[in-house]
Amino acid sequence: MRRPIFLAAALLAACATVPPAAAGPVAGLGQVASVEGIRIRPLRVIEDSRCPANANCVWAGRLVLRAEVQSRGRSETRDLTLGVPIDVEAGRLTLAAAEPNRIAGREADPAAYRFTFSVEAR
Repeated sequence: MRRPIFLAAALLAACATVPPAAAGPVAGLGQVASVEGIRIRPLRVIEDSRCPANANCVWAGRLVLRAEVQSRGRSETRDLTLGVPIDVEAGRLTLAAAEPNRIAGREADPAAYRFTFSVEAR
């Protein structure tokens, strides 16, 4: 009886994996990331209400980034919400990831932020 339980536990443990980090161009505040002909320059964090890494939260929160987006010769300032795609001239742009995660009791250092972007081209 021990062997089947051990095997089941081992199989379940093997299935528990950490999700992969978002792949794509990365930029900090003031830096430029390019993907699929779109240039994104993060300007400032408007809101970072994400649940801190060292806390249990009822609401996951959100991160909103103001960025300059250049696509097919057109430049505009847009607010990007983490995980929510927006339409731009060349496709759908998504702020796919933001690091570092918040820590309860600590102020975020704006220079430490790194943003990952993805684009679904048209």
